[in-house]
Amino acid sequence: MDQMIRHSKILDFAIMSIFRRRLKNLSIVIVFTLLTAILSSILFFTHSFKMEAVGLLADAPELIVQRVSGGRHALIAEDYMEVIRGFYGVSDVIPRYWGYYFDRATDSNYTVMGINRAVSGLGLLRGRLPSQEGECALGSGVAEVKHLDIGKRLYLLDSRRRVRSYRVVGIFDTLSRLLTNDLILLTEDDIKELFDIPSGMATDIVVAVNNELEVPYIAGKIKTTLPDTRPIMRSEILQTYETLFGWRSGMMLSMFLSSLVAFSILAWDKATGLSAEERREIGILKAVGWETSDILELKFWEGLVISLTSFLTGTIIGYVHVFFLGAPLLSPVLKGWSVLFPSFDLIPYINPYQIITLFFLIVIPYIAVTIIPSWRAAIMDPDEVIRG
Repeated sequence: MDQMIRHSKILDFAIMSIFRRRLKNLSIVIVFTLLTAILSSILFFTHSFKMEAVGLLADAPELIVQRVSGGRHALIAEDYMEVIRGFYGVSDVIPRYWGYYFDRATDSNYTVMGINRAVSGLGLLRGRLPSQEGECALGSGVAEVKHLDIGKRLYLLDSRRRVRSYRVVGIFDTLSRLLTNDLILLTEDDIKELFDIPSGMATDIVVAVNNELEVPYIAGKIKTTLPDTRPIMRSEILQTYETLFGWRSGMMLSMFLSSLVAFSILAWDKATGLSAEERREIGILKAVGWETSDILELKFWEGLVISLTSFLTGTIIGYVHVFFLGAPLLSPVLKGWSVLFPSFDLIPYINPYQIITLFFLIVIPYIAVTIIPSWRAAIMDPDEVIRG
């Protein structure tokens, strides 16, 4: 009980010491909080966005087969489908027709895709999917920038610079924005005419496999039998997304590395450069009977209160910035180049490992550089410390 009272008294004294030097400590808290908010925002946003994308890609095709010519993606002959369909374990083979369309009127890139069994399960549609030529369904981003609604007409220029008109019959709602925001869905005949895709050719081929464990084997068989193709497994797409977001978050963290270094210098200077007043205070405490362990505990509580308060405040600010405000400071860099990238509410995915790592990278070093110079002053003769 006496020990508890003793520790609480030291903590009270530490808090009073912080308030006595409140201007100096406030500057540390402000810088510390801003730095923590920036770093936590990057970690929260990257991890949550990656988890969102990975969750949606879980329903992506198990295997996509592209033809490669000169190291670049090229149209693939539909005859390849019969070869792939003959492999054991393949349950379905579907040709896909898609491409990118740049709209000069809005300076936006659209993803145009032909409807088939591989995309008809997108759902989340207001209206219906295209069922005949001259109809289209739009992502909400396309509908917003083109000011279109169900019943209105979308005009696009085909590969021969001819104007083509499509009646809007459906609009994907905001719940599917990550997948459909920049999407224009047409019938297969319409997209073939729009992009002038020759008869008997497709953009790529989707392969459905009975047993997911057999996907690598079937991908290898396709590559061996059709050497000019590039099989892409869903696991490879997921790995690419994880690498992409890891690279972008690393780039953002590198941009703020200078801030981290500046704070480290500030914290080290503050902690190691004890002022004359602080050294005199330590000497007086030693003179009135405080033990070295008591002084180290006092400085420990001072460092912990300052660093932990700043850390928690900065983490909360980062959380609010990402999950309530939509991370306006980070979105342009981490989301990518698309003009029509969706604005949506991220589901809070918190990685405890990241929080613990951030805690040990910021809080623990600050406490350490606070205690070390205090220990050096505490082991000296009190009279020498007081006299300076």
